[in-house]
Amino acid sequence: MKTSDSTIFVNIASYRDPELCPTLHSLIHGAEKPENLHIVICWQDNGDIQSFLDAGLTLVSQSEQFYQFRYRGVLLKVIAVNYLKSEGACWARYQVDQCYQQERYLLQIDSHCRFIIGWDTAMITMLESLRSQSSKPVLSCYPPAYTPGHDEDRKDYLSRLVFNDFSKEGIVAQHSTQFKADAPTRSGYIAGGFIFADGHFVTRVPNDPAIFFIGEEFNRAMRAWTHGYDVWTVHRIILWHYYQRQNAPKVWDDHSNEAKEKGLIDTVWWQRNQASTLHVRRLLNTDAAETFSQPWGLGRQRSLQEFQYRIGIDLIGQRVHPDVWGTEKVSWFEDLPDDHQKWVQSLRFFHNKTLMLSQDEINLTRNDVVWWHVGVYSQAKRPIMLRRYSPAAFCQLFTNDGQQSRQLKLRFDTLSCADAQTVRICAFTDRYEWDDVLEKSW
Repeated sequence: MKTSDSTIFVNIASYRDPELCPTLHSLIHGAEKPENLHIVICWQDNGDIQSFLDAGLTLVSQSEQFYQFRYRGVLLKVIAVNYLKSEGACWARYQVDQCYQQERYLLQIDSHCRFIIGWDTAMITMLESLRSQSSKPVLSCYPPAYTPGHDEDRKDYLSRLVFNDFSKEGIVAQHSTQFKADAPTRSGYIAGGFIFADGHFVTRVPNDPAIFFIGEEFNRAMRAWTHGYDVWTVHRIILWHYYQRQNAPKVWDDHSNEAKEKGLIDTVWWQRNQASTLHVRRLLNTDAAETFSQPWGLGRQRSLQEFQYRIGIDLIGQRVHPDVWGTEKVSWFEDLPDDHQKWVQSLRFFHNKTLMLSQDEINLTRNDVVWWHVGVYSQAKRPIMLRRYSPAAFCQLFTNDGQQSRQLKLRFDTLSCADAQTVRICAFTDRYEWDDVLEKSW
């Protein structure tokens, strides 16, 4: 392995992805110093290497499970796995982790990306600019989108990761919101599809192969924080990511009940995911977390409680600070609370629901409505949330989902835990009377 201070270990997990070779082209062509790249791919496919050869890669060596290719002087190692033997994205990324050779930096990406020219120098410069603020900085975010094609559509926005919801298993789910900044911005969240950090991140906070899908990113964010790493959102575009991929094969399509019945796979994807989410949830329990063998457990440099202060979320109680999900969408609190109990009292129980309503159920174009009433009720029929909306404000709660239906998004918080059961919607008309009540399950 080269001894240069700018060597980069590139971790790529690829599942039956036609964008893999175009991603490799962009990665290598865009690098200012491609000779410093150590690229390893966990290639979950059918074993036919013709796509690599068609893309101009030269086969150097092969064995039962490994291939080595060369492209423009760069050596690429491919770990070949039949896609029906895959155990998920984290498992695939961990296979690559084990090929780390003490490179100075780590770049983890998905196999559907595009890069700016000089991306390697840009990432290193940005990471090193943070050394005065953190001894172990990490760059991570959801990059802007691109759409492949002859004239690729590459978006020019930046986004930062923010809280979205709790999954049914009680795991924090994240999404992104667009922003502008003059310098990297602190964050509590990690994106699995783009991580740039010191190389030792691979060994101290490696991918957990027991995680199938849900919880991957937040699990790694917790472990990174407690191991002393600080996450930052990039303030300029360095790469793009292909998000839609509607026609690309997915593991949940291949690893189906039908595939198991045919004997093609051992475990259905949802069974892996079910076990995985329980695994992630256990890490939130401080007592149980102590039983996790390293490097799968929490670190000892900083506490999980301080992490919760920083992101404004009570992970066990599933409560959030109002600024976390409000207009500001705060994802990092610079100041720690003076009193734990006061901090707890500042938190709220967050409720998030998307209802599908047909045009027959709700008519947003009617002109006789003075206001719309929306109420959410418990099983005991007690009101949890009551709101009155003007016709214009009510329409803003909806997004179209095709020609025949709309999505109504309801987001609110409560002081106490409340089990929402029913949503009631009713119009108050200019005839000073209530219209029929539409009732939907929460």
